[in-house]
Amino acid sequence: MAAGDRDPIEIENADGAGAFVIVCDHASQTVPLDYASLGLAPEALDRHIAWDPGALGVARQMAADLDAPLLWPDVSRLVIDCNRDPAAPDLIVAEGDGLTVPGNSNLDAAERTRRLAAVHAPYHAAIEACLAARRAAGRQTSLIAVHSFTPVWRDRHRPWQIGILFDDDRRLADTLIGALRADPTLTVGVNEPYSPADRVYYTLSRHRAQDALAAVMIEIRNDEIADATAQQQWGSRLATIVRDFAIDGQAAGPAAA
Repeated sequence: MAAGDRDPIEIENADGAGAFVIVCDHASQTVPLDYASLGLAPEALDRHIAWDPGALGVARQMAADLDAPLLWPDVSRLVIDCNRDPAAPDLIVAEGDGLTVPGNSNLDAAERTRRLAAVHAPYHAAIEACLAARRAAGRQTSLIAVHSFTPVWRDRHRPWQIGILFDDDRRLADTLIGALRADPTLTVGVNEPYSPADRVYYTLSRHRAQDALAAVMIEIRNDEIADATAQQQWGSRLATIVRDFAIDGQAAGPAAA
């Protein structure tokens, strides 16, 4: 980020008193001016490789319904992917999904370090600060990450309208899967279309560890959330499900063995 640029980390409802913290790692398609669009045509930044269309609208509705803090980086994942380990090979992609990103080609270590310091580190520091404040206040907390995915990937049709991703802690995932599968019109992915083994669980793994927080990643097929109305509907539906989880008193504390 150039000197004088605004803070790229967005925090909404920071003092929310509900039982959840929501993150949206790929909310934005914004490329800061000093990156010169990474050498891409404007329409390239509309593609899924640049961001998760619709995810922020869902996350905002969930945060509003649950009185939850919402954190997200207002920077495209093409600049740096905040949901990847700093050592991951796809932290900054030069090619992907048939797209070459000129501004990411042949990056030296200094430029990688600069982007980590400008976006990645502040984002995760903000999440850590939010969780620390809630811990100090004695607030019950579970973590939710909201993402979206494409209907087709590498010529493979993805039948799931929604996918629920989890690691060894199934508490919140099982609540969502059970409620969603009760709707016969839905095909619900369980660790589909991705799983933590695909290195997509970095944010949740990093931040749930200290207090063994319940955590889940929600992936919604982006044709399901193509407009504001659909985003609000899905956000409220999901908020209703996870609110029951919090009411049941399961949202904090270690998973059962």
